[in-house]
Amino acid sequence: MACILYFLRILTLNPMQTVILTYGRETVAVAQRVLTELVRRQRSLIFWAIFPVILLVINSLILEERAQLTRGEAYASAVPPTLVGAALFFSCLGGSIATVVSEREHRTLKRLFVSPLRGISYFLGIFLAHLCIGIGQILLVFTLAAFFDAQFSGSFLLVILLLGLSIMSYVGVGFVLGTQLARRTEDANALVAAFGVPLLLLGGAFLPTSLFPDSLLAIAAYNPVYHMNEALLAVLIQGDGVAEIRDHLIFLLLFSGAVVAGGWFFYQQMLRVERNF
Repeated sequence: MACILYFLRILTLNPMQTVILTYGRETVAVAQRVLTELVRRQRSLIFWAIFPVILLVINSLILEERAQLTRGEAYASAVPPTLVGAALFFSCLGGSIATVVSEREHRTLKRLFVSPLRGISYFLGIFLAHLCIGIGQILLVFTLAAFFDAQFSGSFLLVILLLGLSIMSYVGVGFVLGTQLARRTEDANALVAAFGVPLLLLGGAFLPTSLFPDSLLAIAAYNPVYHMNEALLAVLIQGDGVAEIRDHLIFLLLFSGAVVAGGWFFYQQMLRVERNF
């Protein structure tokens, strides 16, 4: 009966609505499978919850002592680099690489050859799964910061937009690296170290960008982590709006669009490569 009702519903939709419904169902199915596997393992979820909390506390203690800030100001200032450089980076970039590698090792990709799953749906499904994880980390970090009297300014909707673009950017980079360069579990760790750590350093996650020489700032302008960190700091701490972070926002919008397109392309390429094994 459910199948009959579903097909009757399809017949009453126009072509655009049918396409959106199909992509939505495929995306949710992929996300549900990824989240189910993560919940079954549990260990990754626990570490992804503990790690940003520890980094937030350490960063706050350093800022409180060295920058002579109040405890609330220190925690507020530590939130953007903690989210960008610890929480979302390792769960979304490292997690998406690990997801693709797991698909390869468990031969799940072989099943995709005979399925009608689209590349965009597969990428968006991985994005949706890690978006759920990222939301949990964001709530955890903000809750802990608020507990220590951190005060934030700026537009709440703008913060949500920036965090969403950050998650999509990380998942996109991780998806590309995972499909192209990672074939085993140990490859995932090597990729995160080789590509991720320099991105974090140049993005101001470990050191404030005010200490960077002009040569590094010129390179950092092409680093999405730099734009994530600077935009979040400007909105959350200084209360800036869209006009003030316009360049950062445009870069992240373009970068996110590019990784979605790249996700479709590299998904198709990955399937062609896997057919030869």
